[in-house]
Amino acid sequence: MTLPSSLPYLSLPSERIGITPPHHTLPPDIRLGPVVLQIADLTASLEFYTRVIGLHVHEQRDRGALLGSPDQVLLELREKKGVRPAPHRGRLGLYHFALLLPTRADLGRFIRNALAQGAHVGQSDHHFSEATYLQDPDGLSIEVYCDRPREEWAVTEEGQIIGGSGPLDLPALMAVAGTAPWTGIPNGTILGHLHFYVSDLDRAARFYHAGLGFSKTTWEFPAALFVGAGGYHHHLGLNTWAAGSAPSSDDDARLLTWDLILPDVAALERTAASLRGEGFEVTSTPEGLLASDPWGITVRLRVS
Repeated sequence: MTLPSSLPYLSLPSERIGITPPHHTLPPDIRLGPVVLQIADLTASLEFYTRVIGLHVHEQRDRGALLGSPDQVLLELREKKGVRPAPHRGRLGLYHFALLLPTRADLGRFIRNALAQGAHVGQSDHHFSEATYLQDPDGLSIEVYCDRPREEWAVTEEGQIIGGSGPLDLPALMAVAGTAPWTGIPNGTILGHLHFYVSDLDRAARFYHAGLGFSKTTWEFPAALFVGAGGYHHHLGLNTWAAGSAPSSDDDARLLTWDLILPDVAALERTAASLRGEGFEVTSTPEGLLASDPWGITVRLRVS
């Protein structure tokens, strides 16, 4: 990706960061709620998500479980025996969901523990964040990362947030981790972002940018679009790297829903009206409003 010369992120006023949607813009204080995954074997998934990722079990049922940090639920697992594992770039739908740790020291301790467990840990320095990547027993991908302070981010004159992909400085992360033991995902960890495989970026932008109201934050990355609220580098990544594949189905390990948590009822109603204005159906349920993008990726809108 070739970009013009960069500027410090904080040198631009907030209204010049990104491309705002045409009609409705999400408030800056949105949050992403739990992701719900369909998996093949609850026992195997619990072993992975507790031992390798370090999530804490909040509730376990016959064919499901709620996991997260000690203070909040971040993930729900729903077992469906016999579902197929997710092939790499072989289904439209979830690329990865991402857990944002509070500090670099947490990330260093996470990496040290995951490697000690024998896990394969992909690693990348995105400039605005430092990230690791793992796969669960069904082939679904998880990013565990920490952000750099916004004063270290870079943007173009046009307000595009500049990212990249370089090697992690593992010695520096291990040094900041110190000798403190890893005790699992800490309080303050949140669902930082999600990344989806789609087949068409213009159609994706109609749902996520014009409909939901996320601003475009990086739009010149090859075959990908990143969108966020409140000037964040991205709450959602959208790419066409699996274009030509079928959407994930009921017979696949897959993402069932993800939550977009809005600060109040007025913001919820504006977001629903914006989606309907773009031609997308919004269905009311006791747990919130449901809407699906053109590939069946379903968001639940609810109030904090």
